[in-house]
Amino acid sequence: MDKRFKLLPEQIHAIAEGRGSCIASDMITVDGNRVGWMYREEPDNPIDSGWRFFSGLESQDYADDSSKFAIYDVNTIANYDPEIVSYLDAPVGSAFERDPNGEFVEAEQPN
Repeated sequence: MDKRFKLLPEQIHAIAEGRGSCIASDMITVDGNRVGWMYREEPDNPIDSGWRFFSGLESQDYADDSSKFAIYDVNTIANYDPEIVSYLDAPVGSAFERDPNGEFVEAEQPN
């Protein structure tokens, strides 16, 4: 199945380049939801930033389905939600989620 992304390639601009790759949920890139939860783990390879982005609306069944996620350049996800940019330099082990006011606050890493 082909994914229909919310942003077209020509809508992606340089706002967080050179940060490597990440994994993001289709609820962000296809459905167009903002990032609601993000964490940074040890990178899987030299180009991986370690960042993992979720809308926060994913059920466990959804999160267990690898077809609902893909590898992207961090810059791409920053174009979907520019509010993540100020957190991208946080170290491995960092996690953030949106509070009821829509602001990012520190959160716990997943197990």
